[in-house]
Amino acid sequence: MSFSRILFLLKPARFLLLALTATGLSAGQAEEVLFQDDFGKDLSRWVVEQTPSGTTRIIDGQLDIDDAPGPKDKGGCTVWFKEKLTGPLRISYEATMVQKGGPNDRISDLNCFWMATDPKNPDNLFVGSKERSGAFRKYDPLRTYYVGYGANENATTRFRRYPRPRNDDDHPLKPEFDLSDAKFMNVPNKTVKIELVADGNTIQFVRDGELVFTFEDPEPYQEGWFGFRTTRSHIRFDNFKVTRPQPKEKP
Repeated sequence: MSFSRILFLLKPARFLLLALTATGLSAGQAEEVLFQDDFGKDLSRWVVEQTPSGTTRIIDGQLDIDDAPGPKDKGGCTVWFKEKLTGPLRISYEATMVQKGGPNDRISDLNCFWMATDPKNPDNLFVGSKERSGAFRKYDPLRTYYVGYGANENATTRFRRYPRPRNDDDHPLKPEFDLSDAKFMNVPNKTVKIELVADGNTIQFVRDGELVFTFEDPEPYQEGWFGFRTTRSHIRFDNFKVTRPQPKEKP
């Protein structure tokens, strides 16, 4: 069955106009909604990779990740959307870092992967789910874009292009992809809107309409999976959506 046919069966096409001007996809250009999930039902469209002490569930119509360290691990959770995505596209969602006195209410690591594939299993990311099980270094071999937003105890925000070497070359691609300004860190109990763009060579990360990272990739990852990522934190997600720009009509 073709990819377009699968989309048709999953959800009728709908369209929206975007007012955002910062991103690579043209402002005001009609976009087709490919997928969306408001987390009103269950997690049947998602794959959870998490160390044993954490929990991921639906609470009050939101995806709730409550991630905890265990006696033999540092914690860690990635929640993958099951559908493989193909650009050009925009991924958007809302996220709230929870700080209400819970044991894992550590305001850190509002992270994400997008356009992710596993070189060992390029057609099925989930062959390696059991092996990864949420442990962060197990994701190093993936081909993916990654943002660690307010990571390292809410002290750094970084953009990376994986695979990640974990040696002397393990650093962001450019100095401007390594931020420490307080305005780019997490705020407790504040809902933010995140947008991820993969539009040909243009890769972008946007928070609340502000362009945080933009990267012109000479060899872009043009398809792959999306995943929410965190460790030892409590986050709620809502209003997940994947859209694609419609071709402009010829004059």
